[in-house]
Amino acid sequence: MSTASPRVGRRARPGTASRGEATSGWLFVTPTIVVLGLFLLVPMVMALWVSVSDWSGRGSPFSSSVGFVGLQNYDDLVNGGGLAARDFGISLRNNAWYVVFVVPIQTAVSLFLAVLVNRQVLRGRGFFRTAFYFPSVTSSVAITVVWLFLFTQTGAVNRALSWLGIEGPAWFQDPSGVVHNVLGAVGITGPAFLTDHDLLGVSWWDWFAGPSVAMSAFVLMAVFTTSGTFMLLFIAALQNLGGDVQEAAMMDGANAWQRFWRVTLPQLRPTLFTVLTLGLIGTWQVFDQIYTGTQGGPAKTTLTPSYLSYTSAFAGQDWGRGAAIAFVLFAIIVVLTIVQRAVLRERPVSRRRTSLYEPKDTTQKEARR
Repeated sequence: MSTASPRVGRRARPGTASRGEATSGWLFVTPTIVVLGLFLLVPMVMALWVSVSDWSGRGSPFSSSVGFVGLQNYDDLVNGGGLAARDFGISLRNNAWYVVFVVPIQTAVSLFLAVLVNRQVLRGRGFFRTAFYFPSVTSSVAITVVWLFLFTQTGAVNRALSWLGIEGPAWFQDPSGVVHNVLGAVGITGPAFLTDHDLLGVSWWDWFAGPSVAMSAFVLMAVFTTSGTFMLLFIAALQNLGGDVQEAAMMDGANAWQRFWRVTLPQLRPTLFTVLTLGLIGTWQVFDQIYTGTQGGPAKTTLTPSYLSYTSAFAGQDWGRGAAIAFVLFAIIVVLTIVQRAVLRERPVSRRRTSLYEPKDTTQKEARR
Protein backbone atom coordinates (compact mmCIF):
# COMPACT_ATOMS: atom_id res chain seq x y z
CA MET A 1 0.00 0.00 0.00
CA SER A 2 1.57 3.22 -1.12
CA THR A 3 1.17 6.45 0.74
CA ALA A 4 0.94 9.74 -1.08
CA SER A 5 3.79 12.03 -0.30
CA PRO A 6 2.81 15.47 0.99
CA ARG A 7 2.73 18.09 -1.69
CA VAL A 8 5.46 20.60 -1.22
CA GLY A 9 4.64 24.17 -2.31
CA ARG A 10 6.95 26.09 -4.52
CA ARG A 11 9.37 28.34 -2.77
CA ALA A 12 9.68 31.87 -3.99
CA ARG A 13 13.05 32.75 -5.37
CA PRO A 14 15.14 35.03 -3.18
CA GLY A 15 14.62 38.69 -4.04
CA THR A 16 11.28 38.13 -5.82
CA ALA A 17 7.92 39.31 -4.55
CA SER A 18 4.58 37.57 -4.85
CA ARG A 19 1.95 38.81 -7.27
CA GLY A 20 -0.06 40.36 -4.45
CA GLU A 21 2.95 42.24 -3.07
CA ALA A 22 3.83 43.56 -6.52
CA THR A 23 0.26 44.74 -7.07
CA SER A 24 0.22 46.47 -3.69
CA GLY A 25 3.52 48.15 -4.45
CA TRP A 26 2.23 49.52 -7.76
CA LEU A 27 -0.94 50.77 -6.07
CA PHE A 28 1.12 52.70 -3.53
CA VAL A 29 3.43 54.32 -6.09
CA THR A 30 0.76 55.05 -8.71
CA PRO A 31 -0.31 58.41 -7.16
CA THR A 32 3.32 59.56 -7.13
CA ILE A 33 3.82 58.47 -10.73
CA VAL A 34 0.66 60.31 -11.80
CA VAL A 35 1.68 63.51 -10.00
CA LEU A 36 5.22 63.41 -11.41
CA GLY A 37 3.85 62.73 -14.87
CA LEU A 38 1.41 65.64 -14.77
CA PHE A 39 3.67 68.23 -13.16
CA LEU A 40 7.13 67.13 -14.33
CA LEU A 41 7.09 64.94 -17.43
CA VAL A 42 4.29 66.70 -19.32
CA PRO A 43 5.78 70.21 -18.80
CA MET A 44 9.17 68.91 -19.91
CA VAL A 45 7.69 67.49 -23.11
CA MET A 46 5.84 70.77 -23.74
CA ALA A 47 9.01 72.79 -23.15
CA LEU A 48 10.95 70.52 -25.49
CA TRP A 49 8.37 71.11 -28.21
CA VAL A 50 8.45 74.87 -27.59
CA SER A 51 12.24 74.84 -28.02
CA VAL A 52 11.88 73.45 -31.55
CA SER A 53 8.85 75.52 -32.57
CA ASP A 54 7.96 79.15 -33.28
CA TRP A 55 5.33 79.43 -30.55
CA SER A 56 4.60 83.09 -29.73
CA GLY A 57 3.23 82.50 -26.25
CA ARG A 58 -0.40 82.89 -27.30
CA GLY A 59 -2.80 80.00 -27.34
CA SER A 60 -1.78 76.38 -27.14
CA PRO A 61 1.75 75.42 -28.21
CA PHE A 62 0.22 72.35 -29.89
CA SER A 63 -2.18 74.30 -32.10
CA SER A 64 -2.00 74.03 -35.88
CA SER A 65 -0.73 77.61 -36.18
CA VAL A 66 2.53 76.73 -34.39
CA GLY A 67 5.24 75.65 -36.80
CA PHE A 68 8.16 73.30 -36.39
CA VAL A 69 11.54 75.05 -36.80
CA GLY A 70 13.83 72.21 -35.79
CA LEU A 71 17.08 73.26 -34.15
CA GLN A 72 16.84 76.86 -35.32
CA ASN A 73 16.51 78.24 -31.80
CA TYR A 74 19.56 76.28 -30.68
CA ASP A 75 21.52 77.36 -33.74
CA ASP A 76 20.72 81.02 -33.04
CA LEU A 77 22.26 80.64 -29.59
CA VAL A 78 25.45 78.98 -30.78
CA ASN A 79 26.01 80.16 -34.36
CA GLY A 80 23.70 83.16 -34.65
CA GLY A 81 26.47 85.67 -34.14
CA GLY A 82 24.06 88.38 -32.97
CA LEU A 83 23.12 89.81 -29.62
CA ALA A 84 21.34 86.60 -28.59
CA ALA A 85 24.48 84.51 -29.07
CA ARG A 86 26.64 87.08 -27.30
CA ASP A 87 24.28 87.31 -24.33
CA PHE A 88 24.23 83.53 -24.12
CA GLY A 89 28.02 83.39 -24.19
CA ILE A 90 28.26 86.08 -21.51
CA SER A 91 25.78 84.23 -19.31
CA LEU A 92 27.72 80.97 -19.67
CA ARG A 93 30.97 82.76 -18.85
CA ASN A 94 29.47 84.35 -15.74
CA ASN A 95 27.83 81.15 -14.52
CA ALA A 96 30.91 79.02 -15.20
CA TRP A 97 33.07 81.23 -13.00
CA TYR A 98 30.31 81.23 -10.38
CA VAL A 99 30.37 77.42 -10.35
CA VAL A 100 34.17 77.25 -10.28
CA PHE A 101 34.31 79.39 -7.14
CA VAL A 102 31.16 78.37 -5.27
CA VAL A 103 31.19 74.56 -5.51
CA PRO A 104 34.73 73.92 -4.16
CA ILE A 105 34.49 76.60 -1.47
CA GLN A 106 31.08 75.58 -0.16
CA THR A 107 32.09 71.90 -0.15
CA ALA A 108 35.29 72.62 1.77
CA VAL A 109 33.54 74.95 4.23
CA SER A 110 30.67 72.53 4.85
CA LEU A 111 33.07 69.63 5.44
CA PHE A 112 35.17 71.75 7.81
CA LEU A 113 32.08 72.79 9.78
CA ALA A 114 30.86 69.20 9.92
CA VAL A 115 34.17 67.93 11.31
CA LEU A 116 34.24 70.84 13.76
CA VAL A 117 30.76 70.40 15.23
CA ASN A 118 31.02 66.59 15.23
CA ARG A 119 33.82 66.59 17.76
CA GLN A 120 32.83 65.22 21.14
CA VAL A 121 34.93 67.75 23.03
CA LEU A 122 33.03 70.71 21.58
CA ARG A 123 30.50 72.16 23.99
CA GLY A 124 27.22 73.51 22.70
CA ARG A 125 27.34 71.48 19.49
CA GLY A 126 23.58 71.78 19.04
CA PHE A 127 23.78 75.57 19.15
CA PHE A 128 26.54 75.73 16.55
CA ARG A 129 24.75 73.28 14.25
CA THR A 130 21.60 75.40 14.41
CA ALA A 131 23.54 78.63 13.90
CA PHE A 132 25.40 77.29 10.86
CA TYR A 133 22.22 75.82 9.35
CA PHE A 134 19.99 78.85 9.98
CA PRO A 135 20.98 80.78 6.79
CA SER A 136 19.94 77.78 4.69
CA VAL A 137 16.31 77.97 5.86
CA THR A 138 16.08 81.74 5.46
CA SER A 139 14.41 83.13 2.35
CA SER A 140 16.92 83.72 -0.42
CA VAL A 141 15.12 86.95 -1.32
CA ALA A 142 15.49 88.25 2.24
CA ILE A 143 19.19 87.34 2.32
CA THR A 144 19.72 89.02 -1.05
CA VAL A 145 18.17 92.24 0.26
CA VAL A 146 20.41 92.10 3.34
CA TRP A 147 23.41 91.39 1.11
CA LEU A 148 22.65 94.45 -1.04
CA PHE A 149 22.63 96.54 2.12
CA LEU A 150 25.87 95.06 3.48
CA PHE A 151 27.81 95.40 0.21
CA THR A 152 26.93 98.97 -0.69
CA GLN A 153 29.66 101.55 -1.15
CA THR A 154 29.21 102.72 2.47
CA GLY A 155 28.00 99.37 3.80
CA ALA A 156 29.21 97.31 6.72
CA VAL A 157 31.62 95.23 4.61
CA ASN A 158 33.51 98.24 3.25
CA ARG A 159 33.47 99.81 6.72
CA ALA A 160 35.14 96.69 8.14
CA LEU A 161 37.67 96.70 5.31
CA SER A 162 38.50 100.35 6.03
CA TRP A 163 39.55 99.38 9.54
CA LEU A 164 42.20 97.19 7.89
CA GLY A 165 43.32 100.01 5.62
CA ILE A 166 41.59 98.54 2.54
CA GLU A 167 39.36 100.65 0.35
CA GLY A 168 36.44 98.45 -0.58
CA PRO A 169 34.95 98.51 -4.09
CA ALA A 170 31.45 99.43 -5.15
CA TRP A 171 30.51 95.79 -5.09
CA PHE A 172 27.28 95.56 -7.06
CA GLN A 173 28.25 98.43 -9.40
CA ASP A 174 31.70 97.13 -10.40
CA PRO A 175 31.70 95.04 -13.64
CA SER A 176 35.46 94.41 -13.74
CA GLY A 177 36.67 90.82 -13.60
CA VAL A 178 38.59 89.68 -10.55
CA VAL A 179 41.21 87.79 -12.57
CA HIS A 180 41.69 90.77 -14.91
CA ASN A 181 42.13 93.05 -11.90
CA VAL A 182 44.84 90.80 -10.46
CA LEU A 183 46.63 90.52 -13.80
CA GLY A 184 46.33 94.26 -14.39
CA ALA A 185 47.91 94.93 -11.01
CA VAL A 186 51.09 93.17 -12.18
CA GLY A 187 51.02 94.82 -15.62
CA ILE A 188 49.58 91.97 -17.69
CA THR A 189 47.13 92.97 -20.42
CA GLY A 190 45.23 90.92 -22.96
CA PRO A 191 47.49 89.20 -25.51
CA ALA A 192 46.48 89.37 -29.16
CA PHE A 193 45.86 85.64 -29.58
CA LEU A 194 43.19 85.86 -26.86
CA THR A 195 41.61 89.18 -27.77
CA ASP A 196 41.41 88.44 -31.51
CA HIS A 197 39.51 85.17 -31.15
CA ASP A 198 36.11 84.65 -29.61
CA LEU A 199 33.62 81.98 -28.61
CA LEU A 200 29.87 82.69 -28.70
CA GLY A 201 30.60 86.34 -29.33
CA VAL A 202 32.89 86.67 -26.28
CA SER A 203 36.65 86.99 -26.73
CA TRP A 204 38.86 84.41 -25.08
CA TRP A 205 40.41 87.18 -23.00
CA ASP A 206 36.97 88.01 -21.59
CA TRP A 207 36.32 84.32 -20.93
CA PHE A 208 39.33 84.41 -18.60
CA ALA A 209 38.19 87.62 -16.88
CA GLY A 210 37.03 85.72 -13.83
CA PRO A 211 33.88 86.58 -11.92
CA SER A 212 33.10 90.28 -11.76
CA VAL A 213 33.32 92.08 -8.44
CA ALA A 214 29.51 92.06 -8.37
CA MET A 215 29.39 88.31 -9.02
CA SER A 216 31.99 87.69 -6.32
CA ALA A 217 29.53 89.14 -3.79
CA PHE A 218 26.99 86.57 -4.97
CA VAL A 219 29.68 83.89 -4.58
CA LEU A 220 30.10 84.83 -0.93
CA MET A 221 26.34 84.81 -0.44
CA ALA A 222 26.01 81.34 -1.98
CA VAL A 223 28.71 79.95 0.31
CA PHE A 224 27.05 81.61 3.31
CA THR A 225 23.58 80.23 2.57
CA THR A 226 24.34 76.68 1.37
CA SER A 227 27.21 75.49 3.56
CA GLY A 228 24.86 74.73 6.46
CA THR A 229 22.75 72.32 4.42
CA PHE A 230 25.71 70.37 3.14
CA MET A 231 27.19 70.41 6.65
CA LEU A 232 24.25 68.28 7.84
CA LEU A 233 24.91 65.74 5.09
CA PHE A 234 28.54 65.44 6.12
CA ILE A 235 27.59 65.19 9.81
CA ALA A 236 25.24 62.29 9.07
CA ALA A 237 28.01 60.55 7.12
CA LEU A 238 30.62 61.13 9.82
CA GLN A 239 28.36 59.70 12.51
CA ASN A 240 27.91 56.50 10.50
CA LEU A 241 31.65 55.85 10.28
CA GLY A 242 33.06 53.17 12.52
CA GLY A 243 35.81 54.01 14.97
CA ASP A 244 37.79 50.81 14.50
CA VAL A 245 39.54 52.06 11.38
CA GLN A 246 40.46 55.31 13.11
CA GLU A 247 41.86 53.40 16.06
CA ALA A 248 43.89 51.16 13.76
CA ALA A 249 45.32 54.23 12.03
CA MET A 250 46.22 55.74 15.39
CA MET A 251 47.96 52.53 16.40
CA ASP A 252 49.97 52.72 13.16
CA GLY A 253 51.16 56.21 14.13
CA ALA A 254 49.05 58.29 11.74
CA ASN A 255 48.54 61.89 12.83
CA ALA A 256 45.23 63.77 12.70
CA TRP A 257 45.69 65.07 9.16
CA GLN A 258 46.76 61.67 7.84
CA ARG A 259 43.76 60.00 9.47
CA PHE A 260 41.42 62.54 7.91
CA TRP A 261 42.98 62.47 4.43
CA ARG A 262 43.70 58.72 4.20
CA VAL A 263 40.91 57.22 6.32
CA THR A 264 37.96 59.57 6.84
CA LEU A 265 37.75 61.32 3.47
CA PRO A 266 37.75 58.12 1.33
CA GLN A 267 34.83 56.81 3.38
CA LEU A 268 32.92 60.04 2.64
CA ARG A 269 33.10 59.49 -1.12
CA PRO A 270 29.32 58.82 -1.59
CA THR A 271 28.37 61.88 0.46
CA LEU A 272 30.99 63.96 -1.33
CA PHE A 273 29.49 62.95 -4.68
CA THR A 274 26.01 63.95 -3.43
CA VAL A 275 27.21 67.32 -2.15
CA LEU A 276 29.10 68.12 -5.36
CA THR A 277 26.17 67.07 -7.52
CA LEU A 278 23.69 69.18 -5.57
CA GLY A 279 26.17 72.04 -5.65
CA LEU A 280 26.53 71.82 -9.42
CA ILE A 281 22.77 71.74 -9.94
CA GLY A 282 22.14 74.66 -7.59
CA THR A 283 24.88 76.88 -8.95
CA TRP A 284 23.97 76.34 -12.60
CA GLN A 285 20.34 77.19 -11.80
CA VAL A 286 20.96 80.39 -9.85
CA PHE A 287 18.10 82.77 -10.56
CA ASP A 288 16.31 84.35 -7.60
CA GLN A 289 19.41 86.13 -6.27
CA ILE A 290 20.04 87.65 -9.68
CA TYR A 291 16.40 88.60 -10.19
CA THR A 292 16.13 90.22 -6.76
CA GLY A 293 19.59 91.77 -6.72
CA THR A 294 21.11 93.03 -9.95
CA GLN A 295 18.94 91.63 -12.79
CA GLY A 296 22.07 90.83 -14.76
CA GLY A 297 23.91 94.10 -14.18
CA PRO A 298 26.29 95.79 -14.08
CA ALA A 299 27.15 95.48 -17.79
CA LYS A 300 25.62 91.96 -17.85
CA THR A 301 28.39 90.59 -15.60
CA THR A 302 25.87 88.84 -13.32
CA LEU A 303 23.71 87.55 -16.17
CA THR A 304 23.12 83.80 -15.87
CA PRO A 305 21.51 81.31 -18.30
CA SER A 306 18.52 80.83 -15.99
CA TYR A 307 17.85 84.55 -15.83
CA LEU A 308 18.48 84.91 -19.57
CA SER A 309 15.98 82.14 -20.25
CA TYR A 310 13.42 84.00 -18.15
CA THR A 311 13.98 87.36 -19.84
CA SER A 312 14.01 85.83 -23.33
CA ALA A 313 10.68 84.10 -22.77
CA PHE A 314 8.69 86.45 -20.53
CA ALA A 315 10.20 89.83 -21.42
CA GLY A 316 11.26 89.29 -25.03
CA GLN A 317 8.36 86.93 -25.86
CA ASP A 318 10.85 84.63 -27.60
CA TRP A 319 9.61 81.44 -25.98
CA GLY A 320 11.49 79.09 -28.27
CA ARG A 321 14.83 80.67 -27.43
CA GLY A 322 14.04 80.69 -23.71
CA ALA A 323 13.16 76.99 -23.77
CA ALA A 324 16.29 76.23 -25.82
CA ILE A 325 18.47 77.93 -23.20
CA ALA A 326 16.81 75.84 -20.50
CA PHE A 327 17.56 72.58 -22.30
CA VAL A 328 21.14 73.58 -23.06
CA LEU A 329 21.54 74.27 -19.35
CA PHE A 330 20.01 70.87 -18.59
CA ALA A 331 22.51 69.19 -20.92
CA ILE A 332 25.43 71.00 -19.27
CA ILE A 333 24.34 69.82 -15.83
CA VAL A 334 23.92 66.20 -17.00
CA VAL A 335 27.33 66.12 -18.70
CA LEU A 336 29.13 67.62 -15.71
CA THR A 337 27.39 65.18 -13.36
CA ILE A 338 28.53 62.23 -15.49
CA VAL A 339 32.09 63.56 -15.57
CA GLN A 340 32.05 64.09 -11.84
CA ARG A 341 30.80 60.57 -11.25
CA ALA A 342 33.60 59.18 -13.40
CA VAL A 343 36.20 61.18 -11.48
CA LEU A 344 34.91 60.14 -8.04
CA ARG A 345 34.29 56.48 -8.82
CA GLU A 346 36.12 53.88 -6.77
CA ARG A 347 39.08 52.49 -8.66
CA PRO A 348 40.58 49.04 -8.05
CA VAL A 349 43.84 48.98 -6.16
CA SER A 350 46.79 47.83 -8.22
CA ARG A 351 48.62 44.63 -7.27
CA ARG A 352 51.78 46.63 -6.64
CA ARG A 353 50.10 48.81 -3.99
CA THR A 354 48.28 45.81 -2.52
CA SER A 355 51.53 43.91 -2.07
CA LEU A 356 52.88 46.71 0.10
CA TYR A 357 50.21 46.02 2.71
CA GLU A 358 50.11 42.22 2.51
CA PRO A 359 51.72 40.36 5.44
CA LYS A 360 55.00 38.83 4.42
CA ASP A 361 55.42 35.06 4.84
CA THR A 362 58.61 34.51 6.85
CA THR A 363 58.25 30.72 7.43
CA GLN A 364 60.29 29.81 4.35
CA LYS A 365 63.10 32.16 5.35
CA GLU A 366 63.23 30.67 8.83
CA ALA A 367 63.30 27.14 7.38
CA ARG A 368 66.24 28.01 5.17
CA ARG A 369 68.12 29.30 8.18
